[in-house]
Amino acid sequence: MDYAQLLLFVTNVLFVLSLGWYLITNLQWYNYQIERVVSKHHKPWWHLFYFIFPFMIYYGMYSLGWAQFFTIYFYFAALPALFVWHKRLDKPLVLTWRVRRFLILLVFLTLFQNFLCTLNGSCEVYGVFMPLLVATLGSTFIEKFLFLNFMREAKRKLQGMSDLKIIAITGSYGKTSIKNFVYQILQPYTKTYMTPRSVNTLGGIVKDINHDLPEETQVYVCEAGARQKGDIYQISQLLNQHIAVVGKIGPAHIEYFKSLENIARTKLEIIQSANLEKAFVHVSATKESHEKVEFFGDEIKDLSSSLDGLKFSLNLNGSDVPFETSVLGSFQAINIAVAVKVASYLGMPLADIQQAVKKLEPVEHRLQRIDAGGKIILDDGFNGNLDGMREGIYLCSLHEGRKVIVTPGLVESSQELNLELINEINKVFDIVIVTGSLNAELFNEHLKVDKKVTLGDKSKLTETLAHFTHSGDVILFANDAPNFI
Repeated sequence: MDYAQLLLFVTNVLFVLSLGWYLITNLQWYNYQIERVVSKHHKPWWHLFYFIFPFMIYYGMYSLGWAQFFTIYFYFAALPALFVWHKRLDKPLVLTWRVRRFLILLVFLTLFQNFLCTLNGSCEVYGVFMPLLVATLGSTFIEKFLFLNFMREAKRKLQGMSDLKIIAITGSYGKTSIKNFVYQILQPYTKTYMTPRSVNTLGGIVKDINHDLPEETQVYVCEAGARQKGDIYQISQLLNQHIAVVGKIGPAHIEYFKSLENIARTKLEIIQSANLEKAFVHVSATKESHEKVEFFGDEIKDLSSSLDGLKFSLNLNGSDVPFETSVLGSFQAINIAVAVKVASYLGMPLADIQQAVKKLEPVEHRLQRIDAGGKIILDDGFNGNLDGMREGIYLCSLHEGRKVIVTPGLVESSQELNLELINEINKVFDIVIVTGSLNAELFNEHLKVDKKVTLGDKSKLTETLAHFTHSGDVILFANDAPNFI
């Protein structure tokens, strides 16, 4: 092999690896579902620029006998562009074992192909498509095989913890908050463990059980999410939970489910558990009664919400019981209320529940108040529904100083709901900073505020905030979508 042939060999390996890096990054974002990467991607032009176009350039130049020009294009254009793209991502590729296995398989297949091609001597161009295709299919098969083993291991572990009570929580909105509130209330009363952060898929739960669930746990609080019919059912068949909670149903992810009825049906799959003792179901989910179902959602009384927290009363066992907390957002009252009901069902004394509610910490990035540099920051970055955003806007309206909102708008939602959001923003805010391009055109057309700023991505957000805000402002971060959205 001469120097020119070696350069083409190495360039091909690096080119295939770069395309694989782009592919697996997008797959990781979209839960390793290729159909979602193709049909649901929020910036499909990325596929054209970083994958399809370089792919076509490769075969086009080789077919014309311009292999040396592709080498120049790859090292001085395609590879630097991909590097800059990766560096600017606020949600870059996480090198999990699944990702490592894919990349190792891809490199092995590419090297194997190229060595055979070189030894044969009749290869005019090193392949790109076949290593990517075989690595993707092979990785899918390997992961499914491994996952079945991990699933069996998780089931065995749960079955071996005979005294464990499992609480599974789902809903369109508030499931992470409910999970956190249940955990915080029960933690002083019994050995409680919850799924971390926003882990709510079958794969994430299986990993959590196998690696992190302590053997001495008495109550396991688990969040269950869904993108399609059957997702919650699979989680229920793994957990066989004793207590189920279905939070408020709304149009979150409606682009996947097509209707509110389909969303409600999918969330109610959580009741299909062999060990079910009790289910707390929000009134928006269904009207059908069941001997094990207790409805909630209408029992909050004397609710008051401010920038200092919440006060409300809840009817328990025929009497009104007062609660107060520093958690922000009137919508959180119903999430706290169902957490109270769960704790009461498990036998926790009412006085202890009241004290636990008073000590509740706000859920990170969900109307979390931060005071810094004379500014009040309301971090509502993980809230992506209109009702929750309305509450953040209402709390900002109580502030006497200037009001600033940073938002990409509603994601995975309709234009009508985004127009409702814009109308609410116009009533309250002085400055609006729109992040991302998803709803930028709609916001620019309909916003009627003193100052509006549009950022293509969030790389200049810190600089923008430093320029436009000052002490005395309240700043609401509403729905902090990543750059790829």
